[in-house]
Amino acid sequence: MSGMTPDTPARPEILAPAGDTPSFLAALAAGADAVYVGLKHFSARMEAENFGIGELTRLTELAHEEGRRVYVAMNTLIKPGETGAAWRLAARLARRVEPDGLIIQDPGLIDIARQAGFTGALALSTLANVTHPLALEEARRLGASRVILPRELSIDEIRAMGAACPEGLDLELFVQGALCYCVSGRCYWSSYMGGKSGLRGRCVQPCRRVYSELARQGGRPQGKDAPRRKGAPHGRQGEGRPPQGRAPLAKAGGKAGRFFSCRDLELGPLVKTLLDVPHLASWKIEGRKKGPHYVYHTVTAYRLLRDHPGDPAARKTAQDILELALGRPGVKARFLPQSPEEAASPDKQTSSGFLAGKIRITPEGGCELKPHLELLPGDYLRVGVEDERWHATLPVTRRVPKAGTLRLRLAKHATPKAGTPVYLIDRREPELQRLLGEWRKRLDALKEPPAQDTAPPAGGPRLPKPVKPRPRPDMLLTSGLGRGKEEGNRAAGSTPGRRAVPALWLSPRTAELSRTLVGRTAWWLPPVVWPEEEAALSRMIDRLWRQGARHFVCNSPWQRAFFPQRLPEDADLLAGPFCNIANAAALAVLAGQGFAAAFVSPELSRDDALALPAQSPLPLGAVVSGFWPVGISRFGQAALKPNEPFMSPKGEVFWTRRYGGTLWIYPAWPLDLSGQRREMQDAGYSFFARMEETPPQGLPELRREGLFNWNGALL
Repeated sequence: MSGMTPDTPARPEILAPAGDTPSFLAALAAGADAVYVGLKHFSARMEAENFGIGELTRLTELAHEEGRRVYVAMNTLIKPGETGAAWRLAARLARRVEPDGLIIQDPGLIDIARQAGFTGALALSTLANVTHPLALEEARRLGASRVILPRELSIDEIRAMGAACPEGLDLELFVQGALCYCVSGRCYWSSYMGGKSGLRGRCVQPCRRVYSELARQGGRPQGKDAPRRKGAPHGRQGEGRPPQGRAPLAKAGGKAGRFFSCRDLELGPLVKTLLDVPHLASWKIEGRKKGPHYVYHTVTAYRLLRDHPGDPAARKTAQDILELALGRPGVKARFLPQSPEEAASPDKQTSSGFLAGKIRITPEGGCELKPHLELLPGDYLRVGVEDERWHATLPVTRRVPKAGTLRLRLAKHATPKAGTPVYLIDRREPELQRLLGEWRKRLDALKEPPAQDTAPPAGGPRLPKPVKPRPRPDMLLTSGLGRGKEEGNRAAGSTPGRRAVPALWLSPRTAELSRTLVGRTAWWLPPVVWPEEEAALSRMIDRLWRQGARHFVCNSPWQRAFFPQRLPEDADLLAGPFCNIANAAALAVLAGQGFAAAFVSPELSRDDALALPAQSPLPLGAVVSGFWPVGISRFGQAALKPNEPFMSPKGEVFWTRRYGGTLWIYPAWPLDLSGQRREMQDAGYSFFARMEETPPQGLPELRREGLFNWNGALL
């Protein structure tokens, strides 16, 4: 993971996924230059089998014997009580496994890993949301060795990132694998629905479900809290409570589909255009939940494409191999700016695996399959689609010829209907099994790690002293200008007995605010900044700074790069809630960057949220009410119109709104922790914010608490 230098080979590494030992061995057998894995803890793919320390030690030794590299993903958000466990795990990795690098999301892990004695490279995951050129400079200043680029970039933007990349920093790019509809690190959908956070590797993929448009019922909302006009960019809703006069709960109607279920990213032969991108040191294949067949075939295909970029025969062979890899249908997404493709295909199959056939019901009521291809002993099938609760996976126990008959033994509660699709999701072809057997023998020949090294190291990271709470003004955050000074006066009076600061999302329109109000406004930077937006945003910040603005809220730690390195005494930079800050080590990093205070992640449960102020080196704030987005996406959505409500299979209602280059997905029930405000103040929180957003007209009223994970758990 060292930075690109004249001595660095011109060709990028092929970086393979491995969620278990057979997949790791398949990566080595296929000739991968590097393999990335996860452990039983702190992995953003907790649904994969993952590895224990002893097993990974032997696998890493085997890889190093072959001159291959191993990277370990510790890429989850770390909760307040987990810094010690993260330190001990990093210390064990450094002492026993000696991987070549760690993949991290939480900025606190930069310092934790170094304190634990880890001297390898540190790569910032896509979950860290390093999305624009200036952010690369800040990432390098904080000690990152590599940045993993977001999947939403075009080839032109990737080249811009490469050109801006500082010396000593590598770039890594996904070329194959699953796409999330929402921006990595900016999806709270699974967490908002029940505490299973994508930032913690527990996502239940609500984006894969079938959603339906709502049939309109009742009239337009009435009353003082009704929207002033359809699609109004902002409006007061009052402490996050549903506005008066909403329409009664509607029923699903109109079109339905998997509107947010993406196909797999598959750049294929287009990777030839990446060979001259500066600092792009790694082509990454996603798939730590996939089997050895997928790993072997994708690695083989991309090695061909990298090593023979001008050979039409190699290109054709690689394309044929990718079609056999058992992923989802492929898409180029936004890679080609002149012809972007919709990532989601509501009317098409986006299930993983190869369609092997459809269920037939026998006269006796049993299930059988007449496959479209030969099935081999050890193959794995999935009956149904992943998001259907009853779907089942089962092994093939005997060879079944094409168009032969395979009787399926399924649980009674999982009995499918006739016509239910069956997918081949993993193959066990004899030649690959033979290869894996040879590599397994080499692995088994390695000695087990000494037993005395199995005890975890004692101790934990050094953390800064916490600060005493100092009250700060609250913020009332809106999306538009409103009525200028009157809007600021309303904000100031919104919390009785407490001064409040008007806050605005920074945009070309809001940046035109009267100069007399610029310095009294808190300016919130977007949760995601794309390369094409950076220059305009930088100009807006510079102009506001010259006009006296000093109160800014950065929504990623890397947005610190928009401001002078030496901040004047009157500067007031805050880390926003989209920074996903949840532990004292991350707060220490923010303090070192010059942030004066920080919002905590709204994902935290009650116990975690109340524990953090006593550990924090910065004053802490929290978003207590308003419409919090369950996800932010760069992809288009032609099938659903913005501001039109839609419903999940469980009756949950959502709506979308486009801001600049991103689509925001909102739940129909707002976040409302206003009743917990006193408890948070007593724990040491210094300030609070309300996020105002006008919901669409006719949005049905849902009587559901907006407590996020407060009374639950962040798994």
